[in-house]
Amino acid sequence: MALKSYTAALTPPQATRLCALLREEGFEMPPRPYTLGFGQKGHLTVAVYEKGPKVVIQGRDTEDFVKFRLEPEILGEAKLGYEEELSPDQFQPHFGIDESGKGDFFGPLVISGAYVDRGIARALREAGVTDSKRIGSDARIRELASVIRGQPGAVHEVIIVGPETYNRLVVKFGNVNRLLAWGHARVLENLLAKRPDCPRALSDQFAKPEVLKRALLEKGRTIQFDTATKAESDPAVAAASILAREGLIDWMDRTGREIGCRLPRGASAEVKRVARELVAGRGAEVLNRLAKTHFRTAHEVAPTHFAAPPPRSTHWGGGKADS
Repeated sequence: MALKSYTAALTPPQATRLCALLREEGFEMPPRPYTLGFGQKGHLTVAVYEKGPKVVIQGRDTEDFVKFRLEPEILGEAKLGYEEELSPDQFQPHFGIDESGKGDFFGPLVISGAYVDRGIARALREAGVTDSKRIGSDARIRELASVIRGQPGAVHEVIIVGPETYNRLVVKFGNVNRLLAWGHARVLENLLAKRPDCPRALSDQFAKPEVLKRALLEKGRTIQFDTATKAESDPAVAAASILAREGLIDWMDRTGREIGCRLPRGASAEVKRVARELVAGRGAEVLNRLAKTHFRTAHEVAPTHFAAPPPRSTHWGGGKADS
């Protein structure tokens, strides 16, 4: 099956060169928000996003454009089609585990895991499964999540830690990294109950390895568990990141409809504005049900109800790796 979607990180000079290439090749370049350039030509769209920067290529001619223009002229390296030779471990049977929502004031923490073998990994690559942070469209996240769940032999697990539970567990564990370690260990245990013959698991490195090892449960201690920076380049971890992101956006959309208020993501000025309005209209307690109250935002919008967080050096809520 020909590749119909491709995402790659760019350096700023590469992004500039790619936009110039699109113009030289006669791509239509209509203005699009959040992009440095957006090109359309035949069965191909190329979006060069400001954030990253990164490029997202979609359409029937994606594979040819990547192989014959993007890689040789912009990236300066040939990877497409050589993934198994360059990264053979990514195509061996293993679990990938990732999370979503850690940096969002509103909403849950979602931790997910997915299993791949050679066939599943190849299929996910061809479908365009990549790190969810590189995908800006909720519709595309849901589309890829459906592809992941539909793979023959697919095994996956999603744990949604809603705000009320999250706030209680952050206090219990003492910091977010220990909570994340517990969640990763729980997902791994559930995956192994479904696929006990899997020999290895991989997750992004969010804390020192011993923090995660201490959290592993009975089954999780029996297999090789690796952590790595930028682990989302692995197809299993990328799949897990998409399933986790789907869980987050579904919760945010559903809860927003229930309360009649759109809950923005992240921790921006818009997030703070919505939080102030919610507190003014419903009382500070509403944040316990909707938000991660150890974020400084909670104290800023309801200072008499939520204490100021400790200094970042204590690793409370997204600081440096736990020791």
